[in-house]
Formats: sequence, structure tokens, C-alpha cells
Amino acid sequence: MQEIISHFNGGCLKKYPDANAAPLAAKLAEYHGLERGNVFVGNGSDDVLAQCFRAFFNSDKPIIYPDITYSFYPVWCEMLKIPYETVPVDANFNIHAEDYARPNGGVVIANPNAPTSIGVGLDFIRKILDANRDSVVIVDEAYVDFGGTTALPLLSEYENLVITRTFSKSRSMAGMRIGYAMSSKEIISALYAAKDSYNSYPMDSVSIEAGVASVEDDRYFRDTIAKVIATRTRLTEELRGLRFDVADSSANFVFAEHNKFRAKELCEYLKTRDIYVRYFSKPRIDNRLRITVGTDEEIDALISALKDHIGG
Repeated sequence: MQEIISHFNGGCLKKYPDANAAPLAAKLAEYHGLERGNVFVGNGSDDVLAQCFRAFFNSDKPIIYPDITYSFYPVWCEMLKIPYETVPVDANFNIHAEDYARPNGGVVIANPNAPTSIGVGLDFIRKILDANRDSVVIVDEAYVDFGGTTALPLLSEYENLVITRTFSKSRSMAGMRIGYAMSSKEIISALYAAKDSYNSYPMDSVSIEAGVASVEDDRYFRDTIAKVIATRTRLTEELRGLRFDVADSSANFVFAEHNKFRAKELCEYLKTRDIYVRYFSKPRIDNRLRITVGTDEEIDALISALKDHIGG
């Protein structure tokens, strides 16, 4: 990918990029064993999700999603005037499929979920789809490559299923802003129609070529994921050794709570050591930290700082 960027023909920039990022969409379709008409590409998964919200969540019924999940879902609902209701996760932050068997205008499930890092299996997604055949069900798979279970095998069975993904996490390309959706051809066609009706900002030419190169370099992709998972395992073990409760993570971060020290205190202390973790000042999760899996050297620095503060 770096070679593609370094040798990119700057003369091409005088032309507008492909409006639908067709080369990248075709490559993604090939990679996932789909047809070109099953893939929609946008400027990051946030853009793709926003397109989905605009295109499919238009009824008077509220869309539903967990009360603890990706923070942008309510932002889009408020911005687009979409009615919504949140469904509480349980005390261990687990989502229960039966809670989604209710009238709604759409369902959104992040799998693995954020910020909890917890993933659900294929049977769970199938139960939600079976209970919501008249609604669009979005499964946000931003972190699925780190050990989650993809809903891809269900695409051929459920025309109302939309899977969204990003290049920002497992492909280490957050700066390129590449996201995509996979669904039935009817759903994808509706997404492009909604996009074309108002959005004249396609993905840029450099991102399209870099995205294609990333998909083609599958060995590097797999090697990178393996390194993150190995470091995540070590981080989890180290934190548990320091008396943190750490959820079993299927993402590139862990969700941790100490049995004595408050999360806000730990977050502020780590800042003094130039270490930054995520603290949420929200009910139910205001004593947990979301800690991204960094390099081994960064994890060493984190654990060392925590030991200095809490002992161990």
C-alpha cells in the first residue's frame, strides 16, 4: 500500500475520482465472495452508516439499539429527526436478542460492541433477523476482524441485513477514510440512490487505489491482526493481575474496571504520564476505561505507570 501511495500518478488528480469507487467496490466484492452489486463504498464507516440512516430509517416507529454502544447512533438520530429507543444491556454488558423482538423502524447492532468489546455469535444475529423481517437490520462490524463473528454467511438468507465495515481499525487506514456496506442488491441500489440525490463528495482517487492495494495484501492484513490479538491477550492478563475486571474482548481494545481505584482518577493520572485512555462520564460505565491495544512498548509503558500508581 505504501508503494502505491508513493508512486501515485499525481496527474490523475486533475480528474474527478470514480463517483462510486467502483475499483475498490469490485475488489471488496471479490474478496468477500460477493457480486459487485452487493457492495457500497463510502468515506469511512461513519459516512456509510449515516447514508443507511438517511435511506432506511424513515418510519414513525423508533429504531432500536443497545443503551451502551457506539455514541454516534443517537447523534445521527437527533440530526436526522429519527425516533429511537435504547434497549438496556444486562449487568455484564451483554445484549439479549429477545429484547429486539418488538415493533421498530430498524435495528442497529455493533458486533463486537463498543465500548464494551463484547461480541455475539451468528445464532444471535439470526434471532434478531428472524424477529425483524420487515425492518432493516444493520450489523456494524467495525471491529469484527479482531475475533468477532461476521454476519456475512447470512447475507444470502436475509435481504434486510446490512453489514458495515471500516478500513480504520484492522486495516490501519484511519487517515484514508474508507468504509463500506454489504447487503442485498436492492438495499445497495437504494444506498447509491440516496447518496446520489445529495452527496457529491465521493472517495478520493488516492484512497481508492490504496484501498485496493490493502485488500490485495491479505498476508500483511492477517499478520497485523495476529499481532494485535497477541498483544491484547497480554494486556488483558497484565490488567487482571493488577486486579482489574476486564471483559473478554473481541476488539482492538479492552474494557476494564479496577476494584479499588476509580476510572476517572486512573485516566487523569495516566495523562500525567502522557498515556491516553478513554473515560466515559456516563451512567453504568463511568467506572470503566476503554484501553486501545497499542504496540508492545506502549503496553509496557501503560502497565508500568499503573503499577506505580496502584501497586502490584
